Amino acid sequence: MSINMIVPLEVGIACRDLPKLRRFYEEVMGFSFISEIRIGADKAAQSALSAEGYTVVRLQTNYGERIKLLAPNTPPAADAPAKYILDKPNATYLTFIVEDIDAAIGKLLEAGIEFMTGNQRVEVRPGVYLAFCRDPEGNVLELVQYTDIGAYRADLKK
Repeated sequence: MSINMIVPLEVGIACRDLPKLRRFYEEVMGFSFISEIRIGADKAAQSALSAEGYTVVRLQTNYGERIKLLAPNTPPAADAPAKYILDKPNATYLTFIVEDIDAAIGKLLEAGIEFMTGNQRVEVRPGVYLAFCRDPEGNVLELVQYTDIGAYRADLKK
């Protein structure tokens, strides 16, 4: 028997500077604020998230997916980013499938974001374009544009 999900996927992102990362995802990426909750040290430790306490901010896309930005009361030191995404064990990244990748790249460049793939899209296979960058805390983001989104996600109705 498989696990039966009842709402769209949510992704948790550990962060050091919660206000800065929240501004980025709201103002640049277009997420909507849902909630902010502070958790004390006892429950933070029981839930294996932090020895001290933490704050979680929930943000949502227009499709209903959510990210949870989680900041411990005492932020850890930042890791050095790997040059190549797959060189880091347990690497993860968020993929944003967009209508106009060039416009999305432009908006992120205006916000001061640097791209790992250069300032242009890469055609990885016919009709599929991508670009990788990092958010203000170094989390990897992927932008993807499909020439024929219906062929990729026929299960979704526009």
